[in-house]
Amino acid sequence: MLWQAIGAARDLSRAHEIASVLIHYGFSDLVRRVGLGKVLERAGRVLHWRTPEEFAHIDPPERVRRALEELGPTFIKLGQVLATRVDLFPPEWIAEFGKLQDAAPAASFDRIRAQLAEDLGQAPEAVFAELEIEPLAAASLAQVHRARLADGRTVVLKVRRPGIRPRVEADLHLLARLAELLEAEASELRRYRPREVVREFTLSLRRELDFAAECRNAERIAANFADHPEVVIPAIHWSWCGERLNVQDYVEGIAGRNLAAVDAAGLDRKLLARRGAAAVLKMMLEDGLFHADPHQGNVFYLAGNRIAFIDFGMVGRLTERRRHEVAVMLFGLVSGDSEAVADVLLEWRSGDEGDSAADPERLRRDIDAFVDQYKGVPLKRLDLGAMLSDLMALLREHGLALPPELSLLIKAFITLEGMGRQLDPDFDIAAEAQPVLQQVLLAHRSPAAAARRGWHSLGDALELLAGLPQDLGGLLRAGRRGRLRLQIDVVSLKQAVDQLDRAISRMTIGIVTAALIIGTAILMTVVRDPALAGLRTFGLLGFLGTVFGGLWVLLSIWRSGRR
Repeated sequence: MLWQAIGAARDLSRAHEIASVLIHYGFSDLVRRVGLGKVLERAGRVLHWRTPEEFAHIDPPERVRRALEELGPTFIKLGQVLATRVDLFPPEWIAEFGKLQDAAPAASFDRIRAQLAEDLGQAPEAVFAELEIEPLAAASLAQVHRARLADGRTVVLKVRRPGIRPRVEADLHLLARLAELLEAEASELRRYRPREVVREFTLSLRRELDFAAECRNAERIAANFADHPEVVIPAIHWSWCGERLNVQDYVEGIAGRNLAAVDAAGLDRKLLARRGAAAVLKMMLEDGLFHADPHQGNVFYLAGNRIAFIDFGMVGRLTERRRHEVAVMLFGLVSGDSEAVADVLLEWRSGDEGDSAADPERLRRDIDAFVDQYKGVPLKRLDLGAMLSDLMALLREHGLALPPELSLLIKAFITLEGMGRQLDPDFDIAAEAQPVLQQVLLAHRSPAAAARRGWHSLGDALELLAGLPQDLGGLLRAGRRGRLRLQIDVVSLKQAVDQLDRAISRMTIGIVTAALIIGTAILMTVVRDPALAGLRTFGLLGFLGTVFGGLWVLLSIWRSGRR
């Protein structure tokens, strides 16, 4: 299976590189267990299985982070996605994944210029009055250059790295196969859901590689803030945008991490914290389309205490139903309603087949005890980010995982509170969130919302009724032709039947063998039985029959087991 994965990826050298890096950082046992070492050695690739002593005393989270950094763009991005899975990984792992910096040496401008000419349909000099050769930033998937339009407006060009897509696709294909092997061969890693994480990561990375999708995300979010002048989203210049190129207005502001410059510019930190929180809460709970990575590098502070958001390659989407569930859970945490929190978490759990083994009653008791410790605590002293982190730890203890879009939201929420407290140590995210949560809950119960949900339900019911005659007709036709079959697959019952079948087979072998042995012993005592080479003829035939009969029964059971 692994050999097929490597062949499909057409990159045996890449598989060798991945195995070598994992061994270098002390994960040789993992390489052996998934069969990667055996496959590579069979292909003539030599692996050095010794782990350097310098990594012997380094904690696993740091070793994994260093390995991801060394493996390059795809794996750095994988680590950044893992940093959002606060429901799967404890804080020390999340902290290490959060250190992964998406930076890389800049590609030569000659290659960038050639690709720009392809995407623009003409030489870049014919489109831009000025184009800076030195990039403002260079990341694993793209680099950014500043330019000036003929009308004097300053823009930035986010250009995808030439030739990056084939390498990323090869890595993704290999990762998918490795995730399947990890779930099959490494039982202690199944709780981290490697296949689900890689599937989510693949979708996210492919969307991030499409800069046109990023432009659409930015425009939709800008439209949602059309009546909020305090929030700035750079305008997109669609005339030159495409899958490999994003051209947007340049934001002249103070980077989110430069708090000294914020003070020097005379901006109001408390107001910036409140406006930033209000903007992100609106994206999450009202609009259902939110910036999934609102860290300090993607936020700028502008004159007039305005806030600008950039880089919408990673966004989260929430349906109206999900937004209501999130509001119920968060409001339950703030108000001390443990029953509401438990109901929502169990609802999320029910959609995940891997969580079916969790004990709902034990989960309810643990959530009730968790929420009870915060009852009566004033909102000002309530650390909602810490509460969410502790709640995720509780989910991990029960072996539960959130749907991917919700893990993005929780991580963004925790990041938001951290940024707010850096701006204002007295920042109270619970107080900021409470009125928004109440508004979302009231809107869900409004007559208009109830009528809209009822109308959708009525439409679904009518569609079902309209297709009922055709479905019944097909069912009757199948019955008349004798093709109507009812198949019930009960996994636990099938396993019990298989075990019972094997037990009966073994018992049958024992009974038949015992009977043949007893019969042979009786025949051996027959005095008139003619002798052959000193042995009783009938006894010898009975013994041979016992041997061949036993072998035949064993062979039959083995064949049935293979089927």
